[in-house]
Amino acid sequence: MLRRELGGITIDRIIETEGPDPYFDPVGFFPKTTPDDWARHRVWMEPRAIDPASGKLVLAIQSFLVRTRHHTILVDTCVGDHKPRSMPSWNMTTSGAWLANLAAAGVQPEGVDYVMCTHLHRDHVGWNTRLRDGRWVPTFPNATYVFARKEYDYWATQPDQRPNEGWADSVQPVVEAGRAALVANDFAIDDEVWLEPTPGHTPDHVAVHLRSNGAQAVITGDLMHTPVQCLEPDWAMRADFDPALAGQTRRAFLERYCGTDVLVCATHFPSPSLGRIVPRGSAFWFEFEEQSR
Repeated sequence: MLRRELGGITIDRIIETEGPDPYFDPVGFFPKTTPDDWARHRVWMEPRAIDPASGKLVLAIQSFLVRTRHHTILVDTCVGDHKPRSMPSWNMTTSGAWLANLAAAGVQPEGVDYVMCTHLHRDHVGWNTRLRDGRWVPTFPNATYVFARKEYDYWATQPDQRPNEGWADSVQPVVEAGRAALVANDFAIDDEVWLEPTPGHTPDHVAVHLRSNGAQAVITGDLMHTPVQCLEPDWAMRADFDPALAGQTRRAFLERYCGTDVLVCATHFPSPSLGRIVPRGSAFWFEFEEQSR
């Protein structure tokens, strides 16, 4: 399922990659967990969320293309091509798959009105720019790139942190080109699309809330990485800026949307990545939508 209608809004998943990777080792990804912690979850996580052969987490690297009555919007822009990265499978990629998938959804870069980044980690800003004549230039020449101001200001002081590898090639060129808007973390494009503060994974991480004709959805960014965090909301992944705050934010998010009709578009969850939060004992469960929808 790559396309989903939400009232008068169309949501497309623009996938760059999906699958297990050596970098996605469960204990390495969640460093305060143990193999025994994972043993009790593997029976339900395999094969969708954990690859049985390798034992690695199955994660999607994807963007969400949102088309409203008035605007064409991209939420997050994945890893990008031709970019030096410390993670081997993300280093100097050349596939062009992401741009091809965007075109297959019916959108060319010139047609994007807004790029909304949930945060500024390297796998969420990569296609902000592309290489042209030896220079990094905005991929979406007519778009306004929306960055939370506090998020931007923090990473501006941390240009050498590994999660911030995209700063020089994927963030600063956008600012230098005059395409960036530094906004409050509750910024609204209009009454259909706005930011929802979800801090913890990064200093000013945001989700993106959508509403149309009575239907609602939330695009999570890195609020959660894998469905096990619904049952274990306090599990912190290795790149969390403030693990305690991230856990509090995640639990509050799960409580807020549990049992509602709000569609959750979970950025890194495996396909179909869309579903709803439902109660499960004293915790929560991610109920995936059927693939055929």
